[in-house]
Amino acid sequence: MNNKSEFLGTEDINKLLWKLSTPAIIGLLVQAFYNLVDTLFVGRALGEQSVLGIAGVAVAFPLQMLMMAISIGIGVGGSSVISRMLGSKDINKAEKTLGNVFAYTLILSIIFQILFFFNVDAVLNLFGATSDNLPYAKEYSVVILQGAFAFTFGFVLNNLVRAEGNSKVAMNNMVFSGVLNIFLDAILMFGFGMGVKGAALATVLAQLAGTLYLLHYYMSGKSPLKLELGNLVPQFPLIKEITLIGFGSFVMGASNSFMMLVLNNVLAVYGGDLSIAVFGVAIKLMMLILMPIIGISHGLQPIVGYNFGAENYARVNESVKKSLIVTTMFGLAGLILLSMFPGTFFSLFSTDADLISSGASAMRIMVLASPLIGINVIGTTLFQSVGKARPSFFLSMCRQILFLIPLVILLPYYFDLSGVWMASPLSDLFASLLSMFFVLKEYQYFKHRVDGDYS
Repeated sequence: MNNKSEFLGTEDINKLLWKLSTPAIIGLLVQAFYNLVDTLFVGRALGEQSVLGIAGVAVAFPLQMLMMAISIGIGVGGSSVISRMLGSKDINKAEKTLGNVFAYTLILSIIFQILFFFNVDAVLNLFGATSDNLPYAKEYSVVILQGAFAFTFGFVLNNLVRAEGNSKVAMNNMVFSGVLNIFLDAILMFGFGMGVKGAALATVLAQLAGTLYLLHYYMSGKSPLKLELGNLVPQFPLIKEITLIGFGSFVMGASNSFMMLVLNNVLAVYGGDLSIAVFGVAIKLMMLILMPIIGISHGLQPIVGYNFGAENYARVNESVKKSLIVTTMFGLAGLILLSMFPGTFFSLFSTDADLISSGASAMRIMVLASPLIGINVIGTTLFQSVGKARPSFFLSMCRQILFLIPLVILLPYYFDLSGVWMASPLSDLFASLLSMFFVLKEYQYFKHRVDGDYS
């Protein structure tokens, strides 16, 4: 049964990294694209109210990101354990982890839904809603919360499938749900005139379809792991291990949500609904840079986890080094693309001249340090994959919590609205320097554990 994952320890690293990463990159880009289309359709469907509609979705987005943070935290924690157990041939613990992840996800998604559904107005006001964009933000958020179960499970299961080295299944699911989302967007928003509510409903239905697809994958026996009913009973030591390892990813996602909360509130003061809408579009465009980088990290995770479990440290180092090179190239390509044609991209979302002009100026600043983003992402993935919760937690939080949020609060005092946009590249620079320090220390540690050729 575990033979299905042994290629992680034998195949050429270059070939293996692209083999595992390419499906993830394709799937994530499709996901990023449908998020773009959501916002694009909102802007086009609402016409003269496009700025308020886009701002409302931007205000609601931190809530969605918080759901994603929970699911990614569980998925990454479970994936790390499963990868290492497959590498060390402990199939029993891998299957127990699978069952516990299912139970854990169900429990947390229900708690999340109850907590936020009955306090949605207060939450959105906290997230920076204004009196003008609150109706749009609430309309979107209520539907998203009703689909919390499907939304959460979809992201968790994608991580688990990748942990087995079966990235094509994860890609197929992400492409399928992404294309379905775009299709449903067009029908619900334009065919039925549902506006912002249609965008949210399309997202929920697409995530539900993707979740059912992955459940079928596990129930049909296509996975190298069996989903046993007895393994659904939560085991505290295993839940604790999943939580500690995935906590860094959760904090990264939650800090993204908190970062957007702070940004929305700061932008409401320095620029109002127009600046919130600019940020709502800009953050979706930045996903075009971030998603390929995260895709490489998803391909890296099972390679590092398996080979660390098998004590093949030379392959761990080689895969990390090559991942850093590739992610830097993706960041550079994103910098060139978005800094050369920002106005063209913003004009797709709205015909509002102020939105296009302000968005182009903001975008050119925000992408300046894009080639450095991968250092922080790969560093976090490295420590998650080898089960080192503390450094993964620290690196995952340093960009948003340690650097970005303080800069967002401080810089506008000196540079007004431009200071908000400047905070992004500066935080990327500082986080990359700190991450490189940690990665180099780990690289040297593994190198000392290996006898032989490191080329």
